[in-house]
Amino acid sequence: MLDLFATPRLRELAPRVTTFLEEEIIPFEQEWMQMPFTEVEKIIRAKKPKVQAIGAWNLYHAKHHGGPGLNLVEVAQISELLGRTPFGHFTFNCQAPDAGNIELLFQYASPAMREKYLEPLLAGELRSCFSMTEPEFAGSNPVLMGTTAVRDGDHYIINGHKWFTSSADGAALAIVMAVTNPEAASPYMRASMILVPTDAEGFELVRNVPVMGHPGSGWASHGEIRYTNVRVPVSNLLGPEGAGFKLAQERLGPGRIHHCMRWIGVCERAFDLMCRRAATRELGNGVFLGEKQMVQNFIAESRAEIDAARLMVLHAAGKMQEMGQHAAAAEISTIKFFAANVLQRVIDRAVQVHGALGVTDDTILSYYYREERGARIYDGPDEAHKSSLARKILKNYGLSIRNN
Repeated sequence: MLDLFATPRLRELAPRVTTFLEEEIIPFEQEWMQMPFTEVEKIIRAKKPKVQAIGAWNLYHAKHHGGPGLNLVEVAQISELLGRTPFGHFTFNCQAPDAGNIELLFQYASPAMREKYLEPLLAGELRSCFSMTEPEFAGSNPVLMGTTAVRDGDHYIINGHKWFTSSADGAALAIVMAVTNPEAASPYMRASMILVPTDAEGFELVRNVPVMGHPGSGWASHGEIRYTNVRVPVSNLLGPEGAGFKLAQERLGPGRIHHCMRWIGVCERAFDLMCRRAATRELGNGVFLGEKQMVQNFIAESRAEIDAARLMVLHAAGKMQEMGQHAAAAEISTIKFFAANVLQRVIDRAVQVHGALGVTDDTILSYYYREERGARIYDGPDEAHKSSLARKILKNYGLSIRNN
């Protein structure tokens, strides 16, 4: 990890996090991947006292909430370290979607909801899910939504169909996007965010959507959900009615920083494996794989791209931290598609250098190859972010592009 943006507390914390991951997590990840999630969760949660002891529990939060009080740029750099293992963020209680949901509850939940849900989330005692995407509508156009929440006295009645509800399997609550104001003039003022307990009558986890051949469970799941006349109190509304998309953007901006830095951590892990393989794999007659020019190209290009992506993401994080999310909108779109594509290329090169071994589950690479292909789709597909960035640039040249 580059030291250009390090602070005294980050210089103190980062080595402790690295040592913990290398001793407590990485040696066991292959074994854990073969185990049911419920067993892995028990193992990981039992490490909470050790994580607290190094001052890294609830990384994204202030000291009075059990965290180290890091700022966004510092969190981004720790997120890179955690990204080197699939279990990093979960072990430190800063995994998606809980991290974003916790932020929403901090800002908008009632005192009763904070006590019932926020405090246990901060303690790692329960999990949450985020329910927005629908199979019947294009996910890249979030204003198209069929799920409704109709007011009935002091309750909402929710009906709808969602999928890719992140981490629904085993979650205690869902934060649901539903149309509450269908007649609002702006389509961005029609939906609201509502907290729904997953044990509410009418909440149905239909299945964990299989992704790349793997069903997924626990926090790695992608649930298909049906809401059938789910009744929840109006007090479960998060923020003002009709502000769902505004809240979603507040949640997604920092989330994209965290994702991109996690991807850089994945890149560093894949890069290290690629270089180790190139330096030790003998092809015969004392010739090693790393002596081949094509492999050298893979290594050089990967190093340059990872370093460039890291600096871009930290720049975006710094701008958001100093000037706010709106001021960094162009940078966020840029890093989202740029870092996701660097991720794809680095993993692919690492697999290629490993040859047949690279496509087996004997290394972490095959897992990353499957799991991280979605990076170019979720939180806005590449095409949407590229279009958004180009529109912002062209607007500075006097061209206002019509929606089409």
